Amino acid sequence: MRKRRHWKKNLFPLKADELKKIVKEQFESTTGTNPDLIFKTYEIQGEKVAVFYLSNLINSDKFETSILNPLLSSEKPWTNKSLLNEIPIGENSTASTLEEINNQIILGEVFIYIEQESEIIAYSLINKEKRSLEKAETESLVLGPKIAFTESIITNINIVRWRIRSPKLVIEEYKVGKTVPRDVRVVYMKSIANQEDINTVKQRIKDLDVDEIEDSIVLKQYIEDDQFNLFPQFEITELPDKFSYGITKGKIGVLVENSPSGIIAPANAFSFLESTEDLYMRWQAGAFLRILRFIAMFFSIIITPIYVAIISFQYDIIPTKLLVTVGQSRAVVPFSPILEALLLEFLIELLREAGARLPTKVGQTMGIVGGIVIGQAAVAAGITSNILLIVVSMSALASFTTPSYLLGTTIRIIRMPLIILSGIFGLLGLIWALSFLIIHMLRLTSLGRPFLTPLYPLRLQDFNKVFYRLPPDYTTKRVESYRPKKLKRFNAEEASQKKDIDQ
Repeated sequence: MRKRRHWKKNLFPLKADELKKIVKEQFESTTGTNPDLIFKTYEIQGEKVAVFYLSNLINSDKFETSILNPLLSSEKPWTNKSLLNEIPIGENSTASTLEEINNQIILGEVFIYIEQESEIIAYSLINKEKRSLEKAETESLVLGPKIAFTESIITNINIVRWRIRSPKLVIEEYKVGKTVPRDVRVVYMKSIANQEDINTVKQRIKDLDVDEIEDSIVLKQYIEDDQFNLFPQFEITELPDKFSYGITKGKIGVLVENSPSGIIAPANAFSFLESTEDLYMRWQAGAFLRILRFIAMFFSIIITPIYVAIISFQYDIIPTKLLVTVGQSRAVVPFSPILEALLLEFLIELLREAGARLPTKVGQTMGIVGGIVIGQAAVAAGITSNILLIVVSMSALASFTTPSYLLGTTIRIIRMPLIILSGIFGLLGLIWALSFLIIHMLRLTSLGRPFLTPLYPLRLQDFNKVFYRLPPDYTTKRVESYRPKKLKRFNAEEASQKKDIDQ
């Protein structure tokens, strides 16, 4: 059995051949050594110098011109000190243990070891593959910035710093994942964000013991208050302006390497219905659209269950003329209202999922044409009534007004048990289900903050920042529910003074 060296034990000094054997062992697999591991030994002025790296990760042109050529052209023996002085390119560091070497080589670092030295020199020459800044796909805006985050965490950090040009902006670095470590950045305004929230986010990230984090959405699920809850407790956004806006309000942001979206915490149920586009409009239009989204969300949840409950049990509350129309439309339908509604909801979900998975142009055509053809065919075949088709279509349309895809998905799932309870117990079952849903949301938290704030606990002073908008001069304070260090944004008296140019 081959004896393995301890990862955290100092390896050096040792011979170059011994180092090569150790490094090769670490990258062995069932099929042999990794072909992209390059390990070369050079003899310079009677001294052995080992150079090794992963060829697929480094910038080969920069390696040859900035490191290899100066290294081989030296007319005197190298030492670690002279190496750092003569080749001071980019980021450089030292390593002395096998653990440090393994962690750094997968990040695109080139190692140079001068035989019998006590440390090894590492130069960061990573060849960063990244796409250019593009328009946001999942969060479309009519007004305001259109660019979205990319998979490069460096690019994302640069965008945030460009938007928040303040020395108070703090960006802390962490690594998450044992098998595949990923860079994680915690972003917040030191002068505004609540220190308890900052400590909570950092502690949850530090305590993670996982092999890897695939994306920021996966990280969000790990650090949320309740992982078994259906409601999203942190916001996810691909828009840098929304991310930055949350930071300046006193929230904490998290960015993950290779993820084109950021996390914003804490959040409440109403945060998912906000859009930065509301800020770019006149306050009257912004307030109208925000209120419209609240109504649409509630409408999307209850309209189909109410229809099922009334048709099944409380049909006597329907006006006589409308009742005749409903009766005629359902005369040829062989299914009960609950089965009819669930069947239509299932068809709507199939169309929505098919449209999302197909290529963009094909998906749009599939959603429109498929909905019209299947809907008309279902009514003509007597499988469903045209009134329920209208109700389910309106419910689906209302759910599309939600800016957050995660909350929209939650609403779609919630609607199913509400329809079932309404079909079994009528309006009483719907009331029970809604009461249970409200009690559940009252118990839910985000970073320990109530999920229904400012509705519960009641904070009337925050209503104008959550449920509607007022003119900018009247929004002098940040949201008190998040308990920021600095509550006041600006002086109200100075902001309200309007002077002409001749004054």
